[in-house]
Amino acid sequence: MQAATTAEEPTRRDFLYIATAAVGAVGAAAVVWPLVAQMNPDASTLAAGTLEVDLSGVAVGQILTVKWRGKPIFVSHRTPAAIKAAEDVPLNQLKDPATDQSRVQKPEWLVVIGICTHLGCVPLGNQGPYNGFFCPCHGSVYDTSGRIRQGPAPANLVVPPYKFASATKIVIG
Repeated sequence: MQAATTAEEPTRRDFLYIATAAVGAVGAAAVVWPLVAQMNPDASTLAAGTLEVDLSGVAVGQILTVKWRGKPIFVSHRTPAAIKAAEDVPLNQLKDPATDQSRVQKPEWLVVIGICTHLGCVPLGNQGPYNGFFCPCHGSVYDTSGRIRQGPAPANLVVPPYKFASATKIVIG
């Protein structure tokens, strides 16, 4: 004897179940979407998170100080001698080893947060024995790549997130 195999035809009730579930899913998404969207940052907050800096007026050897997220940012247009001095430092002489190439995107421009990593003071530019940055409060000395060379600071000056928007503009943040 052969078993009969028949597939049940979908009924109107099956269609109503599927249609109800689909409408419920769309309705739930319509309710959840605004709740999730309101968690995104405000447009003014996003605008404050980035800063565009024009580098065209910064002479070689000059350090431009701008403010980003309430912090001073040093944008240093380094001389060829400063670049060579930063690149020639053996890593074993550094308290917080980092190559110059890992700290800059273009050798002639150094961008660092201008806050001493010791106690949060603001260092002076083109100062100290390495002609980089010097924090007069406690004597921390940074080289032309913003790396700690002497003093109590435990780490290098922090490099903020930035990118070159053009040959003469950077966007920080």
